[in-house]
Amino acid sequence: MCVGIDYCYEIVIPAQNVARALTELAGLTPRTPRLPQITVTLPGGDQLVLPFTSNFKTEPVDCSDGSTLHLDTTVMFGVDDDAMREFSETVRGERDEHGRLAVGYIYLAVEFTSWWHPGYVSLRFTAATTGMSLAFERSASIRKVFTGLTAASGGICCLLDTERPTWQICWLNGEPVQDTVPGPRFAGYQDLVAIWPAPDGLRTGTPGRTDWMRTVSVEPVPMPLFDSHAGDLAQ
Repeated sequence: MCVGIDYCYEIVIPAQNVARALTELAGLTPRTPRLPQITVTLPGGDQLVLPFTSNFKTEPVDCSDGSTLHLDTTVMFGVDDDAMREFSETVRGERDEHGRLAVGYIYLAVEFTSWWHPGYVSLRFTAATTGMSLAFERSASIRKVFTGLTAASGGICCLLDTERPTWQICWLNGEPVQDTVPGPRFAGYQDLVAIWPAPDGLRTGTPGRTDWMRTVSVEPVPMPLFDSHAGDLAQ
């Protein structure tokens, strides 16, 4: 029996930057009146109207208690490399005036208390299909969009999870990188977090050493299961 793969990009941002990150993400969606709108209430009470659905519904979502926010997103990517050209031949997607392809659904889970560090928030973008997962891994165009979103959101780190013991590090402390964790530079996850700046509201020092939530021997939290048969594109 063939089992699908669900690769994901994870962006780690300071907690105060969530509204900024979601607003930047909304700017990456197709410019079409057919997109839905949903009102989201964030921890602290800020409200945003976003061009997405949550579990394929448009009812308002209240995450003021810090509960995980799930959004079904569509993102525009340039068809600028062989991996994206190959993927574009397998999906039904609108193109904008710049030739970018609308790709969805990409399932976003916003964890307001990141497992990486309690002072940060994690945005996990999970591919809906195996073909999309492979494009996540192979396409420089897709990586550029996610690292660009990290930069625009004031993010600390962007990683690619390919369901292997080693994660790919794509962005770190303001710069694009090509590294892995675990790897030669970072023996474990706590070593990666150790070089992040201390989040606002937490004591200064080395967060990965003083406030670390896990040890290297603990695997990342599994992603919740989504229906990958919902379609390759936002309708």
